[in-house]
Amino acid sequence: MRIGLIAEGGYPYVSGDARLWCDRLVRGLDRHEFDIYALSRSERQEDEGWVPLPAQVSRVRTAPMWSAEDDGVVYGRRARRRFAEHYGELAAVLCAGGGAGADDASGEASATEADRFGSALYGLAELARDEGGLVGALRSEAAVRALEHACRSRGALRTAREARVPDLLAVAAHLERALRPLSLDWYEDDGLGAVDLCHATSGGSAALPGLLAHHFCGVPLLLTEYGVRLRTHYLAAPDSSPAVRSLLAAFHGALAAETYARAALVTPGNGHARRWQERCGADRAKLRTVYPGMDAGRFAEVGESAACADPASLVWVGRVEPAKDLVSLLHAFAEVRKEEPKTRLRIVGTPAGPEGTAYLGHCRALAAQLFPDEAEGPHRVGDNPVSFEEIGAPDIPNLAAAYASGAVTVLSSVVEGFPIGLVEAMFCGRATVSTDVGAVVEVIGGTGLVVPPRNPRALAEACVALLRDPERRERLGAAARARALELFTVEQNVAAFHGIYLEVVSRTPVRRVVLDDTGEPLPFAVPAEAHVPGRWTERPTRPTPRNGPPRPPGTPVRATAMPTPEGAR
Repeated sequence: MRIGLIAEGGYPYVSGDARLWCDRLVRGLDRHEFDIYALSRSERQEDEGWVPLPAQVSRVRTAPMWSAEDDGVVYGRRARRRFAEHYGELAAVLCAGGGAGADDASGEASATEADRFGSALYGLAELARDEGGLVGALRSEAAVRALEHACRSRGALRTAREARVPDLLAVAAHLERALRPLSLDWYEDDGLGAVDLCHATSGGSAALPGLLAHHFCGVPLLLTEYGVRLRTHYLAAPDSSPAVRSLLAAFHGALAAETYARAALVTPGNGHARRWQERCGADRAKLRTVYPGMDAGRFAEVGESAACADPASLVWVGRVEPAKDLVSLLHAFAEVRKEEPKTRLRIVGTPAGPEGTAYLGHCRALAAQLFPDEAEGPHRVGDNPVSFEEIGAPDIPNLAAAYASGAVTVLSSVVEGFPIGLVEAMFCGRATVSTDVGAVVEVIGGTGLVVPPRNPRALAEACVALLRDPERRERLGAAARARALELFTVEQNVAAFHGIYLEVVSRTPVRRVVLDDTGEPLPFAVPAEAHVPGRWTERPTRPTPRNGPPRPPGTPVRATAMPTPEGAR
């Protein structure tokens, strides 16, 4: 089958989120054909180029999310009226607090607001398609006026009514960035309309191309989320005014609810993300938890030997940033030293941006303050009980060696989605002590110790317990490795999506004529279910796509959707 893989800020670029996961998925499913639709996040990312692509990637189309030049489209009177109507309706929904999680005893009000949001969103998309773009309109004074009118209307929430001009400008600018995918030219028969399935690898604005392919062409949408965008918004905008936070939360909530409603299936990466999706309105029947796939091979040697360079060392591995709460870890280590004076702490990682660099400096200063008698000399193991190191040092040539350098791996985060570093430690057969955040408990599954976040004393007690019990460390490490190999490998991830692709396409009520290289019909290219109407089908909600340009032989051709007979719904 032909898959339209929609990625934001990652694949096929050299740097970015979920790049490795997407690459492993595409390479693992080499019997399918992939079209990559990539949304880039920065000019630097584009300049760095792409990773080498396998033969099953037939084409790549890219678009920047970080910048959008004015399209130069001049709307006529009718187009301006359409824009004001749809944008004003969308703003009214946001100001009324519509979106995921809206409280209503019967659910009717929430459903009405969701319908209004969807109608406004697709109305803007159709306007962009008819007029050739939407960028200029979204940046216009008319957009700000429509937003202001909605905030001052009778049904607006109090936080929306309190919005001032800077708040309105901030919200309008955010909506312009979020709605940029509406102006792309990807939604024709020679674009996403030609694929059998759209697979959006993240939610939010990145899922908009998949939504529009479903709206315009009837292509089924599969959504994978390893981090729910609404949760990310709550964490990323703590300093905004109440009006801005309220309006943007309503937008992201409504967009999430619309995406979950239109998607054929939704695959959260863990139970923590799944609970967020259900809170945002996702139907449980559509949810399939698929854990991220990670390469276990590079940790095999360490995991199989279970060797430990220093049985009196604690190891922390990751990106240095405030969310990792190394301050609590250092205070906990001071308590550990009181019980086990020979213990050392190795902090292995690089700072994440300027904020991470400043935080690393703060942690170094705190370590010197907590251990003043041992703070002289360079930060090397043997000179100071706390060392700050990076991968590539002589005694830590790679990631596996970092985990093998200590007896216990510690995770001290206060915010965490899917704890990748914890899974890596499990592949290495390490005993772990972790804070109870994100999907940690689900990942650990009883193979490590879990303590409350921001609790140095509890963290210290758990570390001391494992340092004093080598047999328990070995037993927990072996159980952790077995669990990681069972649930978190690339192989299980690829196998899961292979089955999901077949499930979604087999349930799509369309009939295709697939031709081979000679132009003859290819037998068995279409699932048998596609020819049999029944309860498994759903009535198409959108017209079939318009005829596009001729396709080369061997390219799947979308035919008219089969209607579902009355009484079979």
